[in-house]
Amino acid sequence: MADVEIRRFGAGDEAAWRDLWAGYLAFYRASVGEEVTAGLWRKLTAGDAEVFGFAAVVDGKVVGFVHHVLHATTWSTDRTCYLHDLYVGKGQRGGGVARKLMDAVFADAAEKGASRCYWHTQEFNAAARSLYDTIVPRSSFIVYRRPLP
Repeated sequence: MADVEIRRFGAGDEAAWRDLWAGYLAFYRASVGEEVTAGLWRKLTAGDAEVFGFAAVVDGKVVGFVHHVLHATTWSTDRTCYLHDLYVGKGQRGGGVARKLMDAVFADAAEKGASRCYWHTQEFNAAARSLYDTIVPRSSFIVYRRPLP
């Protein structure tokens, strides 16, 4: 695999990020409106938002991304990091790009005062789980979601 550069998003990355974002949403059989996608991009490039992200770049092309959120928690005086979205394009999977993106999140969150990082994935996502299992043991928590009016 070619060298992978992990960096913050730049204004010129939007088209590539949008293509990857569409692939990520399709993988999870999800959809969001344009206002959500545009708002997320603004947050990712604002530099002072609560949502942060990194691009993985190979040979000048964005091939993956990660988004993370820092928030308060009731179990610590430190902030906590939620690794929200992680996606690597099909041609770059299995070569360490995802791990490099995760490591960038861990370092960024620690630098910003977080003492813990957590994430989740769907049970069918065996490829991601095989990576995650090398980082930390799976927790016993089950996620419940309830839409609010």
